[in-house]
Amino acid sequence: MSKLPVNSKIYLAGHKGLVGSAIARELGRQGYTNILGRTIDELNLVRQADVEKFFAAEKPDVVIIAAAKVGGILANDTFRADFIYENLMIEANLIHAAYLNDVKKVLFLGSSCIYPKLASQPLKEEYLLAGYLESTNEPYALAKIAGIKLCESYYRQYGANFFSVMPTNLYGPYDNFNLQSSHVLPALIRKFHEAKIAGEKSVVVWGSGKPRRELMYVEDLARAIVYLLTEKDASDVYSLGISQLNIGTGKDITIYELAQLVAEKTGFSGEIVLDAEKPDGTPRKLLDVTRMHSLGWHHQVELPEGIEKTYKWYLDNFVN
Repeated sequence: MSKLPVNSKIYLAGHKGLVGSAIARELGRQGYTNILGRTIDELNLVRQADVEKFFAAEKPDVVIIAAAKVGGILANDTFRADFIYENLMIEANLIHAAYLNDVKKVLFLGSSCIYPKLASQPLKEEYLLAGYLESTNEPYALAKIAGIKLCESYYRQYGANFFSVMPTNLYGPYDNFNLQSSHVLPALIRKFHEAKIAGEKSVVVWGSGKPRRELMYVEDLARAIVYLLTEKDASDVYSLGISQLNIGTGKDITIYELAQLVAEKTGFSGEIVLDAEKPDGTPRKLLDVTRMHSLGWHHQVELPEGIEKTYKWYLDNFVN
């Protein structure tokens, strides 16, 4: 398949989120302006009839699936039926409707929880289904694995140009800065900023500070997605002997080092206090990105620059 024509009609499912909004911006920067987006009020992706009606009417050329029901550990563990049902329905409806309507390319986004809980590091693509999952988010992970295997199966049976990518932990503009539900980096940005403004002498960081995390600026992921859409096909991924393609930086950092970096970038000069009584979470979760590099793509934004950009966005959009 040649480079994606600039007038292609692209349906971006999940266009309002951290990832979807970044992909929309990057598509626009590269001249792709024929982008379809629907809110849940306009199109409920759990309802098969509604999805098939939408596809029959709009006939998109390309579908990017960034839509999902998401939540933290507590939500995943409490609403297990909701998470597996809704995510299974969203991806099954979209992928099957894309096949029925001759969509030229589908790109499905997975989640790092698809990999076995005790898999060795860094996480290689072939570790998928090689061990048991983390129990708290197993329903969500199983749904995401099903989406990956749906794309692969439609490729193998029908030759459909459908494939999946597996992003690492993401951060950047439009992130969630709610201290009750946010991920580690936006939470640290807010905590250190508020401590600086209040003149506090210390900030408490949960855990031992030893777990390591890989973090990628969301606009790098958007560049990777558009690169794969415009330059690669499903055959390029499956010919590598894998079901999904990891996208990340291939680098990680301890939580304590991350806290030090955020303190520096937000201008907080007080003490960082580690609360070892609080849980650490997974010791390490680093993606092996050798195959993505072999396809000609590398990330551009290193963590210090990404934190600066994200902090500026936070100040511009959250702070009066």
